[in-house]
Amino acid sequence: MATPAPAPGGVDGRSGYCEVTRTFRNLRPPVPLPPPDAPLSFPEFAFSLLTSSPLPAHPALLDAATGEALSFPAFLSQVRAVAGALRSVVRLGRGDVAFVLVPTRLDVPVLYFALLSFGAVVSPVNPALTADEIARLVALSGASVAFAVSATAAKLPAGLPTILLDSDRFRSFLQKQSDGRGEEGLAVVRQSDTAVIQYSSGTTARVKAAALPHRSFIAMVAGAHAVLGKPRHGRERTLLGAPMFHSMGFYFALKGVALGQTTVVLTDAVARRGVKGVVEAAERWAVTEMTASPPVVVAMAKEQCHQLQALERVVCGGAPLPRTAAESFRRRFPNVDLCMGYGSTEAGGISLMISREECARIGSAGRLSENAEVKIVDHVTGKALSVGQEGELLVRGPAVMTGYVGDEEANATSFDSEGWLRTGDLCYIDQDGFLFVVDRLKELIKYKGYQVPPAELELVLQSLPEVIDAAVMPYPHEEAGQIPVALVVRQPGSKVTEAQVMDHVAKRVAPYKKIRKVLFVESIPKSPAGKILRRQLTNHVQAGAVSRM
Repeated sequence: MATPAPAPGGVDGRSGYCEVTRTFRNLRPPVPLPPPDAPLSFPEFAFSLLTSSPLPAHPALLDAATGEALSFPAFLSQVRAVAGALRSVVRLGRGDVAFVLVPTRLDVPVLYFALLSFGAVVSPVNPALTADEIARLVALSGASVAFAVSATAAKLPAGLPTILLDSDRFRSFLQKQSDGRGEEGLAVVRQSDTAVIQYSSGTTARVKAAALPHRSFIAMVAGAHAVLGKPRHGRERTLLGAPMFHSMGFYFALKGVALGQTTVVLTDAVARRGVKGVVEAAERWAVTEMTASPPVVVAMAKEQCHQLQALERVVCGGAPLPRTAAESFRRRFPNVDLCMGYGSTEAGGISLMISREECARIGSAGRLSENAEVKIVDHVTGKALSVGQEGELLVRGPAVMTGYVGDEEANATSFDSEGWLRTGDLCYIDQDGFLFVVDRLKELIKYKGYQVPPAELELVLQSLPEVIDAAVMPYPHEEAGQIPVALVVRQPGSKVTEAQVMDHVAKRVAPYKKIRKVLFVESIPKSPAGKILRRQLTNHVQAGAVSRM
């Protein structure tokens, strides 16, 4: 978008800043949404876009490893069949929470759409988590049923009813013909109903369950539809590099179907091969678009074997991308738009680059998305700030979560009295309306796009008898974005080594949460209330980590 749309009264047409309300508005053309009180599930909305014209002839989903494809008519048929079976056979209904512990597969989007269609709540989880971590999330979500595969089912708590996607039973659901009984008493799904529960540490280190309504996904997909519309020539293919349990992967899986695009699914067989497997899949299937975490973008910039001639656009998110990496990527692929964006589990997509002109603004996270409204405030005084001033980013709009499940304390600190969601990120918006993320006020570590809560790792470290105290801090890393570094105070006379400490943690957490470096220190600085003074540790970590890497 080379020229912003005319701004509403009182809003600066260049920056989007409104002097009267001291907020920033998006400058993209307005995107009308259904009335918020109109009964409407996300699948209903998505299928209304999809069936407004003849169904696309190209595949809806394509397995990057095997080439197996699922057509749009077959996708719709399977969604209806699975929804009917889950209602009539499994007896699931509106509001029931379905815990999904499944790696990326061709039938996962079918399951998502089926559950959402009758108002069940989808709660996707990383299969790499440990059994203890999974048990906590099952309890947090209030799940009444789980979906898994043979390789992940053993991690689920005993007694939780479980359906395996790689079983004959589920395969029969895909083909089940409705007998009509499942349609009786069909619950009305409202846009305000919870569609998805995703897990986040928010602005604190405690894992919380974010409830996102159907309207959140309706709003985001409506914005994408307004910008992208229907596929231009039927050759548009998006390689979904983000896993489908991740907020970005979940959204792209839903969006691809709604917009009539072909989504190339990066199954484990390809993902296990790392960046090489991703790039080879992109070339093999001639994808025009792909999602990529910063480590993948960094690696692609160094890759010389593949030209990716069909590739037009890479959407990068999940963590900050170093400027040097963005510049290297653009030199390597001068005809590919590198589209940076910014969002969160709690707020959905907040900003994104769309046009080539926007993508040229290296270092930015793009312009505000459709229907998004933000303000920048002094994180100490709460005073609203203006163009070019750094402060905490607050966001309000239809894509924002309704709140954290069963955690009123977290909701009270996350939302202000006017319904603004605090992101915990230090940002500013420049005179052209581009958002820049400067730093995180929250203590999360972003490792390859995954959220790593320091407090969780600190508790694990402190469970080691040889450790008196510990703090976990982020350290910049070119490929991973950030890595967790532990500062550890040993018991007097203890000889515990760095390797032993890292091994202790690795046995108790998911692989992406592992400690990557250990620095032994004399003490951990804390406030009178006992809170770790992390800013005082920053220089120590930088000096110590650099000397060890």
